[in-house]
This record gives sequence, C-alpha cells and structure tokens, in this order.
Amino acid sequence: MLNVIRHDGPAEATPLVIAHGLFGSGRNWGVIAKRLSTERPVIAVDMRNHGLSPRSDSNSYPDMADDLAEVLQAEGRPCAVLGHSMGGKAAMVLALRHGALVERLVIADIAPVTYGHSQQEFIDAMRSVDLDTVSRRSDAEAQLAEAGVPRALQSFFTQSLDVQEKRWRLNLEVLEAEMDKITGFPEITGSYEGRTLFLTGADSDYVLPEHRDRIKALFPRAAFAKLPGAGHWLHADKPREFEAAVAHFLTL
Repeated sequence: MLNVIRHDGPAEATPLVIAHGLFGSGRNWGVIAKRLSTERPVIAVDMRNHGLSPRSDSNSYPDMADDLAEVLQAEGRPCAVLGHSMGGKAAMVLALRHGALVERLVIADIAPVTYGHSQQEFIDAMRSVDLDTVSRRSDAEAQLAEAGVPRALQSFFTQSLDVQEKRWRLNLEVLEAEMDKITGFPEITGSYEGRTLFLTGADSDYVLPEHRDRIKALFPRAAFAKLPGAGHWLHADKPREFEAAVAHFLTL
C-alpha cells in the first residue's frame, strides 16, 4: 500500500485524503494537512514512484487510482479526496472507477485532458545534480539553479532528496518513461455524481474554458473557483486562501 502520513482529527468527521502532484510527496502538504485536520482526519499519501511508496514500472492513472482506492478501503468508509495536478488526475480516475469510495472531490488546477507540455527538463535537472558533492539540501538547490530550475521549485524538488543516502526519493527512470501517460488522461466512460470542486489558480492556464464541457460530462456536479494571484502551484502560492476554500467546500 502507499506510504501515508496521518494527521489526526475528529474521528467522527469524514476523512480527507490528499494526493500530491508530480515530483511531490505527502510531506509537501504537511502544513495544510495539519491545519485542515482541526476539522477531520487528514491522510497525505506518497504516490507510487514518489517518496516512501513502492516503486513500479507503471505510473498510469488507472494504477494510481487503484492505489488510492486501497488507501480509502483501508479507512473503511467513504473519504473526501483532494488531488493536485498529477494527483488530481489520479483522484478523478479514482472517482470514476471507484465512486462509492469518494464522498466528495477537490481537484486542484488540472483538467481531465491531455496536455502538450512535458516535465522532462526537470528530470534532466535533477539528474544533473552531482549527489556526491551534496551534504545539505542547499547544495542541491544551487546546482538546480545552475540547471535553470526556478527558485520556488528548487526547494520543492529537494524535499524529495535523501541527503544522507544521496539519492532522490523519486523513480526518475519510470517517471520519464511514463511521461506521456502522466501528461495525458485515459479514455474512460461513466461519470461521478458526487460533489466536485475544480479549484484553480487565476494565473494558471491548466484549466481553460474549453475544458468545461469535458469536465461537466464526467463530473456533472462540478463547481469552479479561482484563487486570485495564484498559479499552478496554488497551494504554495496562496496557502491560507487555498486551505480556506477547501475547508469551506468540505462543509457544504
């Protein structure tokens, strides 16, 4: 099963499961998860090929959705699910394949469509880091800066660096091989009839007006909200506003 980080909250409340995006981990969500846990238990997962979760030759969305289903089944009751970017796509496929397990859904800045961009440059940048010369995360951040990685992402990436073991907690080989699946979205039928919030950054172009028909076909009860001043990493750009929007939706 996926590695999970649990944040205890009122046991009678519906738990929230958080699925992070590409190159992330459950620990990236620590502050937000802890704050949301005042109202409910929160479970942040490491997705496959990330963090401390199992490695696999596949990083497809059906497989990631089944991983999440296993976590929810272990809870023994339907859970709310929040997914960002890659984790948002996995959460959507989870709801479409295992809808009875999902009490409601929050999708952060991603749509159920295929994107034309690749994250290959970041894989190349992480590979370019000479881990033998790294004794602290700031050493790796400096090398990522030289590779052209934006400052905000340097710190984010190095949260997945095991400095002591001098290795990335990311299966970069498989993520590279499966990138077309990660940037894509599987052919899938049916719909999820539960409450769904598509929460996007106002400065992001990941969820566009032309995506809404596809979203509504799969998620008929979808609602949409934007966070001003936030981009694709909206939970990092505007953490308090993001947390407030999620907390409000979970009480509806």
